[in-house]
Amino acid sequence: MATLFEEIPFPQELIFPTVDSIFRCLKFATDSQNITGKVDISTKVDGQETGSERVGCLIGHVAHGKTTVVRAISGIRTTRFKCELERNITVKLGYANAKIYKCEDERCPRPLCYKAYGSDMEDSPPCNVPGFENRKMKLLRHLSFVDCPGHEIFMTRMLSGATIMDGALLLIAANESFPQPQTLEHWSAVDLLKIQNFIVLQNKVDLVQEEVARKQYQAIKKYIKGTVAANAPLIPISAQLNYNLDVVCEYIVKKISVPIRDFISPPQMIVIRSFDVNKPGSTVLELKGGVVGGSITKGVLKVNQIVELRPGILKKDASSNFICSPIYTRVASLHSEQNELQIAVPGGLIGVGTTMDPTLSRSDRLVGQVLGQVGTLPDIFTEIKIQNIHVLSKLLGLATSGTAQGKVSGLIKGEILLLNISSMAAGAEVLTVKDKSAKLHLTAPVCTSLGEKVVLSRRIQGHWRLIGWAVVEDGNTLDVLATTPEFT
Repeated sequence: MATLFEEIPFPQELIFPTVDSIFRCLKFATDSQNITGKVDISTKVDGQETGSERVGCLIGHVAHGKTTVVRAISGIRTTRFKCELERNITVKLGYANAKIYKCEDERCPRPLCYKAYGSDMEDSPPCNVPGFENRKMKLLRHLSFVDCPGHEIFMTRMLSGATIMDGALLLIAANESFPQPQTLEHWSAVDLLKIQNFIVLQNKVDLVQEEVARKQYQAIKKYIKGTVAANAPLIPISAQLNYNLDVVCEYIVKKISVPIRDFISPPQMIVIRSFDVNKPGSTVLELKGGVVGGSITKGVLKVNQIVELRPGILKKDASSNFICSPIYTRVASLHSEQNELQIAVPGGLIGVGTTMDPTLSRSDRLVGQVLGQVGTLPDIFTEIKIQNIHVLSKLLGLATSGTAQGKVSGLIKGEILLLNISSMAAGAEVLTVKDKSAKLHLTAPVCTSLGEKVVLSRRIQGHWRLIGWAVVEDGNTLDVLATTPEFT
């Protein structure tokens, strides 16, 4: 195995006799518990677990191996719904937590000294590198993965997942031509969201000849020059065979910068999933409140804390104007996968059990809401003024013929756009356009802050296509019904 900063070699095409010899020669490359991750902050506060520290997002074209990489790293299969298992693709945002360790003995060879396990692993497991079995491993990273759908029709869900990520792993399949449509579209999405921490993974190198893999490798290197991923490491891997995943671990630990977290401000959390965890036939005593999942952006969330969700419950009056009723509830439990927490800090994916009516959170009904301390959340907007509009030079992820068909026009008065603001997706009508600013009327109220980035999509050939982005400058806010939460 090559060292970290040398050119990483490609395996030859793996046929069965070859596989056996490789497994004997590279035993470490066949171990099923390797990973990728981020961050360098303690996962404990006052001796208590606080959950993961960092969120990594896996993006790329459909069927390029994103779910397989997450499973190889964390041991968690992120495709859990019937529609996903039947079609063998990711439909909803998948999530998994993992830990990265390093052998405490400096003589343990790298990158073999790096190892990944699921989030339920103890803090100091034994090293499994031959000759160092009596040494302990040190926990370096505790991270979360968001497995984003790669299919074009799920682009809005990918954008929802991308809003909470600290870094991205871009998957490219070695056995397909490069670039694929959604590879380009996802690349542009993280570019406009200003995600700086990138690792590019050339997956499925075990399915092609070395010459083919090297040719694509050079094509990828050439393409990323001048992009946000210009300085990103490019690592050939095989997620199915766990080939080079230890190299990925070392890159993450050594080359990914540590984010600055805000632990002082009132807590605020972006909701990307919501559930009703009650099973049919449950008795009254067995019923549990609604559960929301997402990432805390600032502050510290605690069990038994009273929180608010905005926009909350939306209704319309006789004049068809929206009436907003925030949801007030108590934090009943905090979970990082199977690990129960008492407090949760920014970074990583957290499940928040509440005392609210579970019908409110059923089937992702609360996706796009913002959870936080009562009275501290941003305003709720029905109209927004956006500025610094940037429109892509051409359509991505769509086969077009001719320059005119591929060119993206500016915003047009009266057209309907799809906006992604944080994890909320909402339709909007363009009311006015002037230079690089525009006024938009939202089809549903959105809780957001001034200065928040807005991703713009337009309906083209039956699908929403990414066309650009802007920033929220101002807008018309919605009055919140004055209600006082009462809890016993």
